[in-house]
Amino acid sequence: MDTTTTDTLVIGGGQAGLAAAHHLGRAGTASMILDASTSPAGSWPRYYDSLTLFSPARFSQLPGLRFPGDLDRYPHRDEVVDYLTRYASRLDADIRYQRRVTSLTQTANGLAARGDGFEVRAHRVIVASGSFDAPYTPPIPGIDAFGGRVLHVAQYRSPGEFAGARIAIFGAGNSAVQIAAELGTVARVNMYSRHPIRWQRQRILGKDLHWWLVRTGLDRAGVLDSLFPVTTPVLDDGRYRAALRRAAVGWNPMPVRIQDGRLVGVDGRRREADVLLFATGYRPSVSFLASTPVLDSTGLPRHRAGISTTMPGLGFVGLEHQRSFASATLRGVGRDAQAVVSRLMPRPHNDHAAST
Repeated sequence: MDTTTTDTLVIGGGQAGLAAAHHLGRAGTASMILDASTSPAGSWPRYYDSLTLFSPARFSQLPGLRFPGDLDRYPHRDEVVDYLTRYASRLDADIRYQRRVTSLTQTANGLAARGDGFEVRAHRVIVASGSFDAPYTPPIPGIDAFGGRVLHVAQYRSPGEFAGARIAIFGAGNSAVQIAAELGTVARVNMYSRHPIRWQRQRILGKDLHWWLVRTGLDRAGVLDSLFPVTTPVLDDGRYRAALRRAAVGWNPMPVRIQDGRLVGVDGRRREADVLLFATGYRPSVSFLASTPVLDSTGLPRHRAGISTTMPGLGFVGLEHQRSFASATLRGVGRDAQAVVSRLMPRPHNDHAAST
């Protein structure tokens, strides 16, 4: 087995891992990134083809590198991939691809991450493995007997292969709406969710909503979760609502079961579907922590503001709602990474601190 050592190991080379490596470099700490992908940018190259950010470029930047071009535009997926690839090339970090971590254990001097044929020992570890590899699909009675196609948005790429199909999209968030709008041009689409779509104006008094969140401090305050307790609002300047109307995309409550290939609603009405597409979010991709006390009974990390409460020297960056509403986004991982790095790093002794 190939065994190496580093001061701080980062598991995951997407936006969260890159932000963590940036702040480790600023702290003067040698770091290594292990990523299961074959190239930079984490999961971004695998998202659906038409994905467009709902936040402007100026609010979609990682620390230390400006997003190129017009900062008020809404970048496309491929622009984000290019940006993250350039960001990775500028880091002073040892980045190793095709290294999937399968276990993490404590050692006498820190932690050890292992995978197929390799082991990395480090004083500290930051888990920034994202969630793309752990898509969440809510249970629906009868789905196992559904004869059509069942997929998660993680597997969706473009609308062409679904032409003429009857598609049921589960979810009411930004991705669900964006995909429903484009599928509605080639297929018959119905949306299903526990709560109706909550529309939010993209621009207020000529400024993007994110400008107001940053200017007022709400983006950092950690109170947005209480403002949106039911479902995340869909940001729209009117184009998506218009697209759903043009395509006659309907909204319905979640079905109570699937029977004989039909979705049965709470009112007993049955609707036909050829494809079930789930845009129902993800869970943290942390299966390598399954045999440790790090995860709770639901499989989520036990942490306080990104610092593990059960394994010394372990931190997280990129978890949803880790420190704020934006923690799992391009605009939020940078400040979360800075906070986690500052708390994980050893503090100077009093005598040294007094002499500086």
